[in-house]
Amino acid sequence: MPDQPLLELRGITKRFPGVLALSGVDFTLRVGEIHALLGENGAGKSTLIKVLTGVHPAEEGTITLAGRRVAPASPKEAERAGISTVYQEVNLIPALSVAENIALGRQPGRLGFIHWRAMRRHAREALARLEIDCDVDAELGSLSVALQQMVAIARALDLRARLLVLDEPTASLDEKEVAELFKVMRRLRGEGLGIVFVTHFLDQVYAVSDRMTVLRNGQLVGEYVPAELPRLGLVSKMLGREVKDEVGRTQPSDTMGAKVETPLRDAAVPRPAGTVLLEAKGLHRRGAVQPLDLQLRPGEVAGLAGLLGSGRTETARLLFGIDRADGGSLILKGQSVRIGSPRDAVRLGLAFCSEDRKTEGILPNLSVRENLIFALQAKQGAWRTLARAEQERLCDHYISALRIKTADAETPIRNLSGGNQQKVLLARWLATRPELIILDEPTRGIDVGAKAEIEQLIAKLRADGLSVLLISSEIEEIVRNCARVLVLRERRPAGEIAGAEVTTERLMQKMAGHA
Repeated sequence: MPDQPLLELRGITKRFPGVLALSGVDFTLRVGEIHALLGENGAGKSTLIKVLTGVHPAEEGTITLAGRRVAPASPKEAERAGISTVYQEVNLIPALSVAENIALGRQPGRLGFIHWRAMRRHAREALARLEIDCDVDAELGSLSVALQQMVAIARALDLRARLLVLDEPTASLDEKEVAELFKVMRRLRGEGLGIVFVTHFLDQVYAVSDRMTVLRNGQLVGEYVPAELPRLGLVSKMLGREVKDEVGRTQPSDTMGAKVETPLRDAAVPRPAGTVLLEAKGLHRRGAVQPLDLQLRPGEVAGLAGLLGSGRTETARLLFGIDRADGGSLILKGQSVRIGSPRDAVRLGLAFCSEDRKTEGILPNLSVRENLIFALQAKQGAWRTLARAEQERLCDHYISALRIKTADAETPIRNLSGGNQQKVLLARWLATRPELIILDEPTRGIDVGAKAEIEQLIAKLRADGLSVLLISSEIEEIVRNCARVLVLRERRPAGEIAGAEVTTERLMQKMAGHA
């Protein structure tokens, strides 16, 4: 029976300190179905999967698998119930062989000795179910990411799984490898397996999914059949904004549905075509972003927009030398340059504020002063230490100029609010006197007042002649601040919009691949 429920989650609620991660969420997976689970950052996808697989207990709600109530208290219990998960980062042991990984924890043998021949035979049988032919004695780490994913799926099925959760399985695969994975998924669906497919790639959702469920802000938006909900409608559901297919028919709205004025601003007037500070031509990296062209001009705020997983942060990391590009070129002030590391980028006048403020930004146990002068000191080198008087002068200047709320410069930065921590990070880079600053989600996780102040700072940087590349998942933030926007979709450029064309409607249409 194709509509027979295999898994039913009802009223799932999960709280963390200060956060309602899931609020009464329902989810149904049917026998022999591939069901996509979708949503942007903070939607609740990961939390729902962790509740299902026993990582987190639900505070309210029930889980029913094949007609039987279950409540996994650990991933091991979930596996025993028939629920297996394969993550984007393959969580097997690369130094062991394929056979050892498939049989890990269940090696055949007796009297403490492993029966190697039986283990290899069993591994070949597990891979044959997926029509995969590879050397089971090969070290797992020597295989391609795609083959490692297949080994992980073979192991999951070997645990007698009835339900397979694939969490971002295609994030590191190329198009050919994705097609091979989809063949396997369809074959397993035909065998009656239920598959939960967590992904950011909408084209893949429409290519392989039977149904899709959208979450937003920890709540269920709805369950849909792909053939009945076009891509633009799906993007609207995910972002919580309704737009019509034709440009200009509806006004942008905020998350509460109120109209938001977006008049043509000075910031939205593109600079003359000849004044280019940094130009990327055909820049790309396998598994991260397809070849793209991008121009960044002095005194202009340019934007990178796209859904989660579209390649926004990956592009910023290529520009700043954190990741190595596989191809393409960078031209700075008319001269070809090679940015092989962040040190090269800083030396050339670039700065980068990461979206991960806690992990890649602040040094929590150091003071505001020590955090603020960190990049400038690194730029000058270990042998040219900044004098304490100069450090204090810089701190006084930026604390005043950016209105950083702190008792004094010696306060540990961990004691500041998120918005003030973000200002310190901006000050850190401004102290290096950059010509281009890349801001990746600069207002994420801070209050409304702090957001407004950060946006005012962005406007001031533009007025001072800096080139600003703004990356944001909030469409209205892009619309308010950017003169030009490169939209990315499925890790490749979807088009550039400039000037008065930078509207919520146009951006959403580009994100959805709508003509």
